[in-house]
Amino acid sequence: MPDRAAAGNPLLKATTIGTLLQVLMVVAGHFMPQVAQLFPVVGTGLGGVTGLLFGLFNKNASGGALAGGAAASGGIGGLLGAVVSMALGDATGSTIAIATGSTAVAGAIGGFLGKMLGGKTA
Repeated sequence: MPDRAAAGNPLLKATTIGTLLQVLMVVAGHFMPQVAQLFPVVGTGLGGVTGLLFGLFNKNASGGALAGGAAASGGIGGLLGAVVSMALGDATGSTIAIATGSTAVAGAIGGFLGKMLGGKTA
C-alpha cells in the first residue's frame, strides 16, 4: 500500500516530486552544459515549487508546520539533487550545503505561496 501512504502524506508526496525534478535537472545538465549553467537558478526554483506543492497538498498546515514542512521538502530535494550532481562529477562537495540551504529557503517561501493559492479547508 505505498500508494496510500504517499497520497496521505503531503511531505512525502511533495518531496518525491521535487527530488525527481531535481535529479532530472541534474542528469540533463550532465549531458547539456547549457542546462548545467542554470543549476543555481533552476534548482532553487524547483525547491520553491516543491514547497508550493507541500502547501497545496497540506491545506490545514499553518505557521511553523507549514514553513518547516515546505522547507524540508524543498531542502531534501535540493540535497539529493546536489549529491547526484557531485556523484556525476559536475559539482563539488561545498555545493551540497549551498544547494540544500537555498532550496530549503525557497521551499519555505513556496509553502506560504501554496497556502495562499490553495485556500484552506476546515
